[in-house]
Amino acid sequence: MSSAVVTGAGRGIGAGIALGLAARGWRLALLGRTASHLRDTAERIAARTPGAEVHVIEVDLVDGDRVRSAALAAERALGRVDLLVQNAGVIEHAEVPFCDDDVEDVWRVIETNVRGPLLLAHALVPGMLAAGGGRIVHLNSGSGYRGGTSYTGYYISKGALARLTTQLDTQYRDRGLLVFDVAPGVVATDMTAGMPTHADRTQWTPVEEVAALVDAVGRGELDDLAGRFMRAGADTVASLRDRTGQILATDARRLTLSTWGQDDPMR
Repeated sequence: MSSAVVTGAGRGIGAGIALGLAARGWRLALLGRTASHLRDTAERIAARTPGAEVHVIEVDLVDGDRVRSAALAAERALGRVDLLVQNAGVIEHAEVPFCDDDVEDVWRVIETNVRGPLLLAHALVPGMLAAGGGRIVHLNSGSGYRGGTSYTGYYISKGALARLTTQLDTQYRDRGLLVFDVAPGVVATDMTAGMPTHADRTQWTPVEEVAALVDAVGRGELDDLAGRFMRAGADTVASLRDRTGQILATDARRLTLSTWGQDDPMR
């Protein structure tokens, strides 16, 4: 039975992914900062999927020593980690352009959204490689691939996360580590409820679709698209498979430098 570590699993998208993976037979370690929220998720899993194996590990994901300890605890509990789902993240308090924002709040978002995944990957990847490889899903966003009029720290952090995806893919794919950017779309959560940009939204991405896409990635159904971006609610396993040839031929869905043609010196 495959095993997965899910961060930010106490509520929102992380809890939804954990519930979906448990229902599909995954053994889980739930990581997050608030133990009571993690226990709530574990109880929901137990109610929906009796007998599911779930381990709760409280950790501040920006504290290097605690992350290393949490990673060891997850490895001991699960035996090996087949899938790492890096979901934990935050957003700025204000929906304003950069010069109107509190730069300390901007940095808080960047630090949380980048340092956390960096630390946990650094702690878990060696064990995954020693076991022959595994898969990492970074919960990313279209914000990581384009500019926006607000939430500067969030956009920067998601761009950095996309680059971490390509870095790990470039360095370790030949050793069996496959890394993916999965955008959840816009899921109704406490975070999105507090964002003015979504105040009038009536259509949301069901979190079950996010969990289904993460499960498919974890099971190796989309390995040809490692190092690339996909979005729940817009992409399905079937649609991505249908487009795989085109995606690879055009080098699409990947953070890269666009050039003007064959004679561009940056090609």
